[in-house]
Amino acid sequence: MGAEPPFWKTKLLAAMTRAEWESLCDGCGRCCLHKLRDEDTNELAWTEVACRLLDGQSCQCRDYPNRRAHVPDCVKLTPKRLARIDWLPPSCAYRLVAEGQDLPWWHPLVSGRPQTVHEAGASVRGRVVAEREAGDLEDHIVEWPGEWPAAAKEERKP
Repeated sequence: MGAEPPFWKTKLLAAMTRAEWESLCDGCGRCCLHKLRDEDTNELAWTEVACRLLDGQSCQCRDYPNRRAHVPDCVKLTPKRLARIDWLPPSCAYRLVAEGQDLPWWHPLVSGRPQTVHEAGASVRGRVVAEREAGDLEDHIVEWPGEWPAAAKEERKP
């Protein structure tokens, strides 16, 4: 007899418990980077500027439960909102599961270790500028947050 498949392979996002939903976040921090949208073309541009609440070392929100009190436009991701959001990085577990794909080897739910997201180069650790030190966002446009993590492309076994 085989083991039960993991919940992200058998459940729709909308059917997940809160704990399951929250565990899908790999802690990369990419969604917490500022993005710019061209008002004429609607084109999205990523920046290396982190939200003021993002800890650039741990890649975690410094006050996740109260984040909207500090950052009113922080997006609370839900299954319903997910369908309308076009700025999640290609390696985002919410996006992958919604598209019917599996989680990568470095995702903590697969590897069993939260550090693998950093070891694989999938997180923003060491690559961000603090919001309060950045100045003009246009001076910090980068492409890497919107791309599959280059170092994480190889398949590894946890």
